[in-house]
Amino acid sequence: FAELVLDTWDLQLERNGREHRTADMGCKQLVVRRGQPFTITLRFSGRGYEEGVDKLAFNVETGPCPSETSGTRSHFAVTDCPEESCWSSVIQQQDGESLSVSLCSPASAHIGRYTLTLETCTEYQGSSFHIGHFILLFNAWHPEDTVFLRDENERHEYVLSQQGLIYQGTCNYIFSVPWNFGQFEDDILSICLNMLDINPKHLRDQNRDCSRRNDPVYIGRVVSAMVNCNDEDRGVLAGRWEDPYDDGTNPMSWIGSVDILKRWKDFGCQPVKYGQCWVFAAVACTVMRCLGIPTRVVTNYNSAHDTNANLTIDHYLNEKGGQERQSWDKIWNFHCWVESWMARPDLAGDYDGWQVLDPTPQEKSEGVFCCGPAPVKAIKEGDMQLKYDIPFIFAEVNADVVYWVVQGDGMQKQSIQSSVVGKNISTKSVGKDSREDITHNYKYPEGSEEERKVFAKAEHEKKSVPEEDEALHLKIKVSEGANKGRDFDVFAVINNNTDVEHVCSVRLCARTTSYNGTAGPQCGLTDLIDVDLEPRSEKRVPMRILYEQYKDNLTQDNLIKVVALLTDHQTGDVMVAVRDVYVENPPIKIRILGEPMQNRKLVAEISMVNPLEVPLSNCVFVVEGSGLTHEQRVKQLEEPVEPQAEAKFRLDLMPHQSGLQKLMVDFESDQLRGVKGYRNVIIAPQPM
Repeated sequence: FAELVLDTWDLQLERNGREHRTADMGCKQLVVRRGQPFTITLRFSGRGYEEGVDKLAFNVETGPCPSETSGTRSHFAVTDCPEESCWSSVIQQQDGESLSVSLCSPASAHIGRYTLTLETCTEYQGSSFHIGHFILLFNAWHPEDTVFLRDENERHEYVLSQQGLIYQGTCNYIFSVPWNFGQFEDDILSICLNMLDINPKHLRDQNRDCSRRNDPVYIGRVVSAMVNCNDEDRGVLAGRWEDPYDDGTNPMSWIGSVDILKRWKDFGCQPVKYGQCWVFAAVACTVMRCLGIPTRVVTNYNSAHDTNANLTIDHYLNEKGGQERQSWDKIWNFHCWVESWMARPDLAGDYDGWQVLDPTPQEKSEGVFCCGPAPVKAIKEGDMQLKYDIPFIFAEVNADVVYWVVQGDGMQKQSIQSSVVGKNISTKSVGKDSREDITHNYKYPEGSEEERKVFAKAEHEKKSVPEEDEALHLKIKVSEGANKGRDFDVFAVINNNTDVEHVCSVRLCARTTSYNGTAGPQCGLTDLIDVDLEPRSEKRVPMRILYEQYKDNLTQDNLIKVVALLTDHQTGDVMVAVRDVYVENPPIKIRILGEPMQNRKLVAEISMVNPLEVPLSNCVFVVEGSGLTHEQRVKQLEEPVEPQAEAKFRLDLMPHQSGLQKLMVDFESDQLRGVKGYRNVIIAPQPM
């Protein structure tokens, strides 16, 4: 028999892409998921493959120094009975000189870029043929994969969906902003793999790093560190939490990860300016979904940043409700992280499932700015010693808040609030645009026996008395319609829960604030008001907050912190109530004109009314949406938008993917920043 010579081959990109759910990556290369077979066709020249005469084997290699021992190289013969625990290949069918072969990796294979070579052997003659490259990803569809997720709708949402919603605002006023994750857009997969290749662990020991890329726990930890640049590790994003942002992009302006990741690559892996927590989380979500690990963005309201880990956040106020002294401990209005779904064979016990990863640089973990993966179950149970970073996240959702009111004579009175932190923990629902509340995954019900046991294990005692046992109760209410450009009212509401009269004095103060708890200038203050409370009665003390007073100091977070201080004359006790008021942006309207169909022109009409009493200048609309636009579309308005006038324009789109897509819009101007809107569009498939 003459030697068997490979002439051409076909990696069956379309078929394999469809079967492995990677077709949307639009790559000109083979992308497959581990543990699942993929098919290639070999065409020989001169003669076909002869069973019993010719021997065929494959080599797969990944990483700079592939070896069998570290799991980054495998040599395997074509066989009749494949083994699941290692790489294997089986002949599917033969047609003359053409041979169809199915290859399969183990479900625990290392992810990344691979080279594939074929070795043929006939009698004593052997040859080797380089077939090409492919990329291997995690596989949430395979029961043996450590990222296996049972529910198909969840796999669709957390691995395949390229768009989502991220929750912001305050725990009293929750709203969502749209985000384009875009994990299958051109170039994103290659950028994500490059991120793994320039991470410091890889640069220190390439072989060890590549040998651990079969483990989503390891990958998650690397991604959490690489999304921020605080370790001077060529990370993706630089964080900044106050003006000016002039030498970069205002964090409020982003509407997707693709733009950020492409800028990072184009600028030679220099950090992109600037991110805040939801931007860090969203970029991490894109990278993890791209690599095949089910991931979602989560928002925690009233999130504690407890720097000294004593589970208490101390705030010092003066008698007018202003900040008396700087505290490193902060309550963030909201804080975003991601949860990724994976098994934890590295931990004893049942800690598989959702794991917190937080790429926002806050505290160091093992010497690096990263956080997690921390099993959500361990946070709920108060298992502080487990890997990784449980105490920090436990404090974010459970810390007590103590307000110290420093009086004129230097005396300090405390008002304790223990159930304000870790509220309404939120993520987008599966398959629909509503909010799913997942607080119960993180903590037992307030006041329950289980909660008490967890706190005992975490060596934390709740400090405050339950609301129903308070003699006086103080809270803040907001009138309807705190809209940008308008005045609005807030009220201190005082309840006397006793059978005797109480005489007290109340003062309200308002300041602009940032979402990370940094207070700005005052924009409202009442005099000290004396209130007589009949037994079992309620009184309201109003304060009007004027647009004139807040317009120049409102940060782009649109937040005003209202503080009410009450002194009970009988007891001398001081009470504090705090509420963050979100001042609403105007809505963006999006109309779709015509029948939306794949590869056919579609027109979107986008508009917004200026709610302010001054013109808006330097107005820019930015539009994007995976499957709808090939890249960001930017529309700059030539004229200022007068007060109460409508800014409006039309945009031509050419949808290239069918199904449900989101068109996302961001509006920027000198006076209004980060105004967001989106519209769901169902694109009909192109007729055959």
